[in-house]
Amino acid sequence: MRGVREAIADGRLPSGTRLPSSRALAADLGVARNTVVRAYEELTAEGWLVARRGSGTTVASRGDPSRESPTSRRTGHPSRCGRVVPVPRYDLRQGSPAADSFPRGAWLTSTRRALLTAPDDAFGPGDPRGHPALRREVALYLARARGVRTDPERVVICAGVSHALRLLASLRRGAVAVEEYGPVFQYRILEEAGLRAVPLPVDADGARVGALTDSPAGTPGTREVRTVLLTPAHQFPLGGPLAAERRAAVIEWARERDGLVLEDDYDGEFRYDRRPVGALQALDPERVVHLGSVSKSLSPALRLGWMVLPGHLVPRVLALKGEREARTSVPDQLTLADFLASGARDRHVRRMRERYRRRRDRLHRALAERVPGVGVCGAAAGLHAVVTLPPETDEAAVVAAAARRGVAVEGLADYRWRAPAGVGEDQCPKGLVVGYGAPSESAFPNALEALCGVLREALAHR
Repeated sequence: MRGVREAIADGRLPSGTRLPSSRALAADLGVARNTVVRAYEELTAEGWLVARRGSGTTVASRGDPSRESPTSRRTGHPSRCGRVVPVPRYDLRQGSPAADSFPRGAWLTSTRRALLTAPDDAFGPGDPRGHPALRREVALYLARARGVRTDPERVVICAGVSHALRLLASLRRGAVAVEEYGPVFQYRILEEAGLRAVPLPVDADGARVGALTDSPAGTPGTREVRTVLLTPAHQFPLGGPLAAERRAAVIEWARERDGLVLEDDYDGEFRYDRRPVGALQALDPERVVHLGSVSKSLSPALRLGWMVLPGHLVPRVLALKGEREARTSVPDQLTLADFLASGARDRHVRRMRERYRRRRDRLHRALAERVPGVGVCGAAAGLHAVVTLPPETDEAAVVAAAARRGVAVEGLADYRWRAPAGVGEDQCPKGLVVGYGAPSESAFPNALEALCGVLREALAHR
C-alpha cells in the first residue's frame, strides 16, 4: 500500500489510471487475493482510489487525500455555516449507520414481492396517512418491540422525525421545553414555527423534567411551556435513559397542564449494556406523540418515518399534510411493510447490533489503552459515544486538529442549545461526540488510531 500511495503522490500513477484487478495483481505479486482486496479497500477509504461496480478501481483525482476523498470533489457536504467542505478521510460524526451494510438483497426481495402483489391503486396519489399496509406493520412492530399502545388509525407515515416536528410545531403555540443537549437543528425547526425553545438541564438520568414545574434558576419561563421534546430511551447525545420517576413526572405534568410530550425514540433499537427501555408513550397515549424512523436501523436515504398520535391530533396533522402524500414514496412504503412483516428488519437489526457493539467495545479499549486521560459516556446504546475531556481543554482546538488529520468529529458544544444562565461557554463540559457507525470495516482501525493520536496531542499540550 505504501508504494501505491507514493506512486500516486509523486505523479507516477496519474488521476484516472485504472489499476489491475485484485485477482490479477495477487497473481503477479504472489500473494493471497484477500490481501490485495483489503489493500484496495483501505486505499479507497483513505481517498487515494475510487472503486465503482463494473468499472474497476482507478486512481482518484489529484489532491491531498488527508483532506478530501473522491466523493468530496464531486459533492462535498455543507458545514454549519453553509460553506461546502470536503468529505474527510475518516468520518466519525454521529448519526450515520454503516452504509456498506444496507441489506440490499433482503430489501430487493421485499421490493419485488411488494410490487408484484400491490393493488393497482397503490400507484395512484398517495394517502397522507400512509399506506394501510405500512401503518399496520408499524403498529405491530412498535407494540412488540417498543411497547407502544396504538392502532393503525393513529399511525401517520412521514419523511422522518424532522418532517414530523415541522408538522407538529405548526399546531403548537408559545414555549416548548427541549433538552439542553440535543440535535440543535430540531430546536431551530421549533423556533422557525414560532415556538420559543426553553432548555431543560440534563444529567445521567436524562432530562430534569422537574424544572417544568419547579422553575429553578437557569430554566426561566418553564411555567409557560405546554410542549416538551424528549429523547427518553437514550438522551441524545449524553446517553442516559429517562429515569422512571422522571417518566412518571412528565406524564403527570402533561395531564395537569394539558400539555403534550414529543417522544423522539432516538436509538431505541440499538441497546448493548442494559435492559430495553419501553416507550414513554405507553404511559399515556393521549399525551405523548411517539416519533421514529428507519434512518439509523436502515438508512437515512429512505426518508421514511412515523408518528403515533393521540386521537385528537390525527385529523389536524392530516389536514396539514394535504390530500396527497407529497414526500414519501408509496412503493418504498410497501417495501418497508413487507420488510417488517417478513422479519427481515428484525434480523438486520440483530446483525447490526452485534457489529456496533464490537465497534463500541473497540473504541473503549483503544481510548483506555492509548488515551487514559479521557472518559467515555453515553455508549450504552446507539451509534456514538461522548469522549469527555478535562475541563481546561480547548474543545474547538481539538476538533480543528482532528480535521487537519482528516478526521471529522464534532464537539459537545455543537449539541448544546445554549449555555445555562450565568454559565459561560468555558465553564460547560468539554467533550467529543464520536460516531462509530459510518467508517468501513477496513477504515475503522485507522480512524481510531488517528483519533487517539489527536487526543494524545491535545492532552499533552494542555
